[in-house]
Amino acid sequence: MQHSIQTQTLALAGMCQALKLLQQVTRTNDVALTDLQLCLASIANLSPAEPLDIYGKDVANLRAGYQCLVEQLGDNQRKDVELTRYVVSVIALERKLTKNRDNLDNLGKRLSRLEQQLQHFAITDENIIANLADIYVECISSLGTRIQVAGQPELLKQQLVQHKVRALLLAAIRAVVLWRQSGGSRLHFIFKRKALLNEAKSVLHTIAPTHS
Repeated sequence: MQHSIQTQTLALAGMCQALKLLQQVTRTNDVALTDLQLCLASIANLSPAEPLDIYGKDVANLRAGYQCLVEQLGDNQRKDVELTRYVVSVIALERKLTKNRDNLDNLGKRLSRLEQQLQHFAITDENIIANLADIYVECISSLGTRIQVAGQPELLKQQLVQHKVRALLLAAIRAVVLWRQSGGSRLHFIFKRKALLNEAKSVLHTIAPTHS
C-alpha cells in the first residue's frame, strides 16, 4: 500500500470512531445500528480495492471519527483522556499482534471463516458480534495486555455489552493495521501532528453538514 497522509488520517479517524462508539456502548448502550454496522464491517473487509472501501466508500461515514481526531490532535482543551488511553492501548496491541506469528495466522483463519458466516448473517447479528468478541479474546487478549474499559457498572456486566466492546476493540485494531500499512508511526503524533490535523480538518470541510 502506498504511504500517504490521507490514508493515515483516514485510518486514525476509523480507529477514533470505533473507540467513541465503544464509549457510547459502555455508558448508555444506545448506539445507532448503522454506526455499529460500519465499524464492525471494516473488520471483515481484508482486501479493499481502495482504503476508503473499508468504510463504505464514503468519507462522510467517518465524520465523527475525523471530528474526534481534530479534538484529540488540536491545541484546545477538549481532549478526551479516556479515549487517549484506549488509543495508546490498541496501537500497542496491534504492535504485539504483528510480532506474534501464531496469533496473526489464527486471526487470518478466524476472519476467513467470518466471511463465510456473513453470507448468511448480518454483521450486527448478536451471534456474529459474539463471534467477533471471541476472535478478540482468542487472538488479541491472549497477547497478555488487557484494556481496562470504563463505563456504567451495570452495563459492563451484560454479556452483549461485553461482546460489543470486544468487537469494537477489534475494529479499532483493524484501523491501526491500515494506519501501519499506510506508513503510520507513533512518532508521527509528534512530528506529523500538524499535517494529520490539517488533513482531518480539510476532510471535515468537504463533508456536507448534518441537518437535525
